[in-house]
Amino acid sequence: QVQLVESGGGLVQAGGSLRLSCTASGRTSGTYAMAWLRQAPGKERDLVAAISWGGLATHYEDSVKGRFTISRDNARNTVYLQMNYLKPEDTAVYYCAADPPLQRLRTLAYHYWGQGTQVTVSS
Repeated sequence: QVQLVESGGGLVQAGGSLRLSCTASGRTSGTYAMAWLRQAPGKERDLVAAISWGGLATHYEDSVKGRFTISRDNARNTVYLQMNYLKPEDTAVYYCAADPPLQRLRTLAYHYWGQGTQVTVSS
């Protein structure tokens, strides 16, 4: 089992920045791809960004390209999401996830999930 704990959410004004962190514990010896997903009220959960275990492959949702950056530090078992130029439509609960089927990034079917952290962007 892998436990994921997110941090770094909060309230920020439009145009501002936040950095989310997700630290894994438990069975962290696996070479898992990881991702950030989000769910806004009344909407389906969306894949925001994903990164391969080695960090060489990444994927971003079109609406966050150029504004968000996903990265990871495997020595610290931590994945980050740097969010710049935030918009009110970025408001959502952000979830960290790990270990997708076949380690493919573009999926919602990640095996392990965190509890989520709220990000609210005011206009």
